[in-house]
Amino acid sequence: RKERTTMPTRKEFEEYARGLNPIDDLMFSKMAESKEFCEEILRVILDDDKLIVSENIPQCKVENLHGRSIIMDAKCITGDGRHINIEVQKADNDDHLRRVRYNGSVLTTNITETGTKFEFVPDVCVIFISAFDMFKSGLPLYHVKKVVMETGQIVEDGLTEIYANAVIDNGSKFSKLMKVFTENDTYNTDEFPVTSEIKARFKFDEGGAVKMDETLQKWKNEWISEGEARGEKRGEKRGRQEGAEKEKFKIARSMRKEGLDPELITKFTGLPEDVILAL
Repeated sequence: RKERTTMPTRKEFEEYARGLNPIDDLMFSKMAESKEFCEEILRVILDDDKLIVSENIPQCKVENLHGRSIIMDAKCITGDGRHINIEVQKADNDDHLRRVRYNGSVLTTNITETGTKFEFVPDVCVIFISAFDMFKSGLPLYHVKKVVMETGQIVEDGLTEIYANAVIDNGSKFSKLMKVFTENDTYNTDEFPVTSEIKARFKFDEGGAVKMDETLQKWKNEWISEGEARGEKRGEKRGRQEGAEKEKFKIARSMRKEGLDPELITKFTGLPEDVILAL
């Protein structure tokens, strides 16, 4: 098996970047740096034309009490004080319901000051945008709330879960937005001017491709650094070597989950492409 260990050339990465869309983690993480972009898509998903985003943090890293970290694709705070985690996901390869539950819990813990009375715990919303129909019921949007089984009463506890998908097209404004999110040559400057403009910029401007390349390099370096730290904790050379080898696979799996091309992953990790495809 031939292993490729050379890094992608600028031309190769630019060609790869042109095939990306907002549904891809790499492009979404860069687009989410724009407050206006976050505001535009949240107004559509939450059906609130007056919604204001006062703060936005792409690739927001938060930890639970045991030190396990999660990286939220985007964290937004609205003008009325709601904290919103936006996630994008192409692959139906995990228990995403539990993922949303976990994200909501960690976010709530991290934004709540010690000693806060429960009545003042901030409202949290997790929006999960996927390239598949989570509940397979033929709807583009699903709003999940707690319900009292015996009475059907909806329980308002400050947590909202919204599952949005790009598969079902019912002609709504949201479905039109999802076309821009997923279709390579689709833009809608009349209804989604910010999303369309930033998407085009990152796909076709040289500067946009460079910024996405920088993000990919940053992710890779962070994954490698975390792996080296774990290897060093083992204390022995053999442990570090084994840890480094395992980290190659962990990095590859993470990149695959984020929808990156197998050939690109091979160039970053040195693992054969058939191994990458088998993950």
